[in-house]
Amino acid sequence: MAVPATIGLALLIDRVVYRPMRDQGAIALLIASIGVALALRYLIAFVFQSGLRPVTATNQIPGVRIPLGTGTVNVDAHEVTLVVVSLLLMLGVHLLLQRTKLGTAMRAMADNEDLALVTGIPTERVVRATWMVGGGLTGAAGFLVALERGTIFFQLGWILLLLIFAAVILGGIGSIYGAIAGGLVIGLVSRISLVWIPADFGTAAAFVVMILVLLFRPTGLFGGVTTA
Repeated sequence: MAVPATIGLALLIDRVVYRPMRDQGAIALLIASIGVALALRYLIAFVFQSGLRPVTATNQIPGVRIPLGTGTVNVDAHEVTLVVVSLLLMLGVHLLLQRTKLGTAMRAMADNEDLALVTGIPTERVVRATWMVGGGLTGAAGFLVALERGTIFFQLGWILLLLIFAAVILGGIGSIYGAIAGGLVIGLVSRISLVWIPADFGTAAAFVVMILVLLFRPTGLFGGVTTA
């Protein structure tokens, strides 16, 4: 239910907010997106309250212990589900972009929207399809995060938003593969860094890595928008 519900919400937001602003500059769209995020966050708090809500029976999850060096690593079914579904979704996005006409149209519009329009690509339909794909992936990601954490609260997405921005910037703005690679790098750094620094500084370590990468490669790991 998370996927179709988020797709519907994404299409509604596009129709009400972004479609009338389609010809506006990037700054206007960025400000509008922040406003939409704030409105959604407090709408959720108003409807569902702001307290922490358990969503899974965390004490009843089957799991296995994997020997690793001198100790063991506990892996439960929710974590396996998260990894498997994430890999399948990344594979699905790759096949969509590289093997379908819709994916070709998306890449063409990302590279040059005016040229795509001149060559006969139905840009408005491609934009709508992009919202559907993005909304579906967002719904699946939100479900997986809640599944792994076992709890959910109204500021969860807002807290993750900074890490998402960092991943997109690190990978290269406009590059789907860059966003995937940037997300993996940010996630690994923020977790592995906990071996040496307190947990509260894990996010800071991820941003330090982002800054260091951008100092030597300002366009990000994948160089931003490209049709290649």
